[in-house]
Amino acid sequence: MKLTVVFYEEPFWVGVIEFVEGENHLKAGRFVFGNEPKDEEILDFVHNHLADFIQKLTQSVALEGSYKRKVNPKRLARQVSKEMKTKGVSTYAQQAIQMEYEKRKQEKKRIYREKKEKKKKLKREIKKKKAKEKHRGH
Repeated sequence: MKLTVVFYEEPFWVGVIEFVEGENHLKAGRFVFGNEPKDEEILDFVHNHLADFIQKLTQSVALEGSYKRKVNPKRLARQVSKEMKTKGVSTYAQQAIQMEYEKRKQEKKRIYREKKEKKKKLKREIKKKKAKEKHRGH
């Protein structure tokens, strides 16, 4: 699991969470922190809200060429320091975020369409009722 606070989209800071599920499936999502987050705010997010956030993610991307191998601790330390210096998000994470975004977009469209149809149906029923009331008394 990796949390990277990299984006600064005009008024807000955005963090990207990458979560490898199983052996070769990656889930990723964006979390908006607001103003420049302090270390305490990031730790609070990690301890209290990260698990819920990861459970909400549904889209995953298949990773290619995953392997399991024991890593020398010195090599691991070098890799960690290298990752800390580089800024950026993996393309797999970007792909997963895009898929999640598209899914939410389709869901919102569906909900909006249903709401619009209900409203239209209600208006039509009110119109029918008014017309019926006009004809009743005469």
